[in-house]
Amino acid sequence: MIPRFNQRWLLTARPQGHVRESDFTWNESALEALEDGQILVRTVHLSIDPTNRLWMNEADSYLPAMPLGSVMRGSGIGVVEGSRNSRFVPGDVVQGLTGWQRYAVSDGRGFAKLPPLPVPFTAYLGALGHIGITAFFGLLDIGKPKAGETLVVSAGAGAVGSLVGQIGKIKGCRVVGIAGSEDKCRWMRDKLGFDAVINYRIENLPEAIRRHCPEGIDIYFDNVGGKILEVAMDHLAMRARIVACGMISQYNATDMHSPVNLATLIVKRARIEGFLCLDYYDRSMEAIGEIVEWLSAGKLHYRVDLMDGLENAPKALNRLFDGSNLGKMVVRVSEEPAAASQAQTYPQYPLN
Repeated sequence: MIPRFNQRWLLTARPQGHVRESDFTWNESALEALEDGQILVRTVHLSIDPTNRLWMNEADSYLPAMPLGSVMRGSGIGVVEGSRNSRFVPGDVVQGLTGWQRYAVSDGRGFAKLPPLPVPFTAYLGALGHIGITAFFGLLDIGKPKAGETLVVSAGAGAVGSLVGQIGKIKGCRVVGIAGSEDKCRWMRDKLGFDAVINYRIENLPEAIRRHCPEGIDIYFDNVGGKILEVAMDHLAMRARIVACGMISQYNATDMHSPVNLATLIVKRARIEGFLCLDYYDRSMEAIGEIVEWLSAGKLHYRVDLMDGLENAPKALNRLFDGSNLGKMVVRVSEEPAAASQAQTYPQYPLN
């Protein structure tokens, strides 16, 4: 039976600094009957990502700015509950821009059916989704690691950074992870196998990098920008590569911090390059194929920070910026399909 009502978060104010719940309005509205070509998707899980904050600004990013009053933009996975579109049937598991809402009505564009892999449902938002694609191609296509090189990863216990560090180890790099808590540093060292870890909140970062990277940084995978990027640039090796993946330290900043040492790129003949996982979606199965093999062999580990309830989406977003999240941040909006629930117990895919 098609539901009658929807619940959703509307963006109604531009955040100044950290996001506040008052920047949104909780809305309950009636669902209209589907028109020809439309599908109704029940959101199961929402992916909570730093880019959510970027989308809330007045200026365009790689997507147009969101108009005030619109449903908060967000990607998710869900189940087709109703369809008047020949490409989808009820029961299909799909991924796309569901938005922060319980039900999404779409013409199907931007939604993709997910392959029936024996993996936890949340893996499609992590290791086998945009997170895995970002880590895989960011490191391998842009960082171009070579065995024996030193790879430094900021936000090394985060969704992307934790995979980057492990892929670096698979490729023979010496991996140094930077994070902001002892729990995160312990996980990187003891579970993920990083060679060294740095807690930037309690250690002197320049001294720690010099100690752990005595010959300099060959690859710096940057997820945070700001002062940590600036310190890393002071310790580059000759012909180093900086992979500019994200700048989470700057998304809420009212006083932006840009590196003042760009001349280092000249002196060290180094390169910095930004990218989006959207650039690689046509090659996504190339990444997913290898990631599945590494997961099956126990070479990759990841963890999901799962928060229940659509009403908690704003709180979940702020967990990314105060550093309290542990792994990929996901909000569970509704129950998983039975087949996906069974996959949660699949033994070959390590979740921690």
